[in-house]
Amino acid sequence: MNRSLARHLRPLLFLLCLCGTVAQAATVDVLYPQVREFFPAADRFGALEGDPPAAAVWRGQRLLGYVFQTFDVIRIPAYSGKPINTLVGLDTEGRIVGLRIVHHEEPILAVGISEKELRAFIEQYVGKSAHDSIVVGAPREGHVNVDTISGATITVMVENATLNRAARAVAEARGLKPGAEAVKLPPAAALAPPAKPAVAKPVSKQAAPAPATEEPIWAAVWRQKTFQIAVLGAALLLLTAVLVFQDWLAKHPKLLLYVRDGYLAFTLFFIGWYTLAQLSVVNVLTFVHSIMHGFQWESFLIDPMLFILWSFVAVTILLWGRGVYCGWLCPYGALQELTQQVARRFNVPQYEFPEVVHERLWAVKYVILIVLFGVSLQSLTQSHVLAEVEPFKTTFAMRFQREWPFVLYAVGFVAVSAFNRKFFCKYLCPLGAALAIVGRYRIFDWLRRRKECGKPCQICHNECEVRCIRPTGEINVNECHYCLDCQVTYWNSQKCPPLVDMRRRRERAPRAREMVRGMEEHLGPSGLDPTDDKDPPGCAGCERRCD
Repeated sequence: MNRSLARHLRPLLFLLCLCGTVAQAATVDVLYPQVREFFPAADRFGALEGDPPAAAVWRGQRLLGYVFQTFDVIRIPAYSGKPINTLVGLDTEGRIVGLRIVHHEEPILAVGISEKELRAFIEQYVGKSAHDSIVVGAPREGHVNVDTISGATITVMVENATLNRAARAVAEARGLKPGAEAVKLPPAAALAPPAKPAVAKPVSKQAAPAPATEEPIWAAVWRQKTFQIAVLGAALLLLTAVLVFQDWLAKHPKLLLYVRDGYLAFTLFFIGWYTLAQLSVVNVLTFVHSIMHGFQWESFLIDPMLFILWSFVAVTILLWGRGVYCGWLCPYGALQELTQQVARRFNVPQYEFPEVVHERLWAVKYVILIVLFGVSLQSLTQSHVLAEVEPFKTTFAMRFQREWPFVLYAVGFVAVSAFNRKFFCKYLCPLGAALAIVGRYRIFDWLRRRKECGKPCQICHNECEVRCIRPTGEINVNECHYCLDCQVTYWNSQKCPPLVDMRRRRERAPRAREMVRGMEEHLGPSGLDPTDDKDPPGCAGCERRCD
């Protein structure tokens, strides 16, 4: 019986020993060896425990500080829709002595900005107190400022808020403040194993609420970008006026030309290069995933320019289709169109694909969108990498300061647009494909057509430079960029055949009436009466023959 009992107890004893070993080994320096760099003088690290979870750091019997990971304290969704997990070390006075990003899924960092730049950003926090109010960007009275990373505004704002709130929470919970004395460990406790295994307590997936006195992250960003918001708001009001009064503008083609070219230049330089507000299919994928995994307004409000643009685009897609954004508000599209206009000024020859090839190429962008969406279901990060099929990040966020294959790719499509108007937009843009799918449910159809369009008139079909007008006269709104060129022709009495006929009839009518009046004056009132055989009195001695 003793042998049987021993045989059954042996596995249990083995498991108990194994659990004891894990508990002893699962200290924060085992899980994250980087913390030894935060406290070089430390000879012992504790486990992540307590509320909020943090690990004590010791040198002999002297407490040096605490180490924690922000993921255990607060989770604020960043640009990718997921939080950034950062390892932080605090000394006994609440000063930050070290930081290291453990995990992130930010697309701008995965394919654009280097990890070195991100490390340089968080290293600015070393030496600052957990009780400081740290802001990113321009200095503000009563705050400590750190420099931002150009092209990663959302990421750095979220990381700043995460570090601020998490460090303050741990410092207040552990009593870490300036002037605090180091704590000594009783000798008996020095040899005791950790009371709990190094497993942090679960926290809610929702972002922890900010303190009552601390404003939301997005509110601070909106306040900092008041000028940009005001300018963009005014520009969108102007575009709305263009759409509402498009018939009147189409009747004044020179004014429309100036308005459109000026707006494209504004879109390129202000929206694209100044505010870095180029929309992307990455935004679409992130939005879809947020719907699937817990939507949070703060994730989208944190970038006011993108939020305002996407709100405006959402409304205009349902009202007029994709063309309003693609034709007026897309910076890369504006760059291609302005390039094409310059090329035409220098008589650069234009090349167009045959109609059958052109229509088949439309499908390519939809295939790209489907592939990106499918990959995002498995890995959102990987889909963001593949979304580099859009040259937007290279052109605007990175301003062509990147490895030469990316620059060549982005510049190449701009060069191609000199020969074929908006080649990338027509055939390859996954964002345009996503907008076109939603645009199929538009409410209005304000682009006017006549019964003669396509039957037999082919003027608009031949002049449409994005080739969205079919030979039969219908406009394919899924591919229309709302340039309004066809509307200018629609109202042009010198070009549109039905209007030309009407104009000629109007012009002939006064001349006909003048001729009749002249004959009446020459022949007299009865001269035109076919029943009167007498010669009109005006014919006496007249050499003119009226018959």
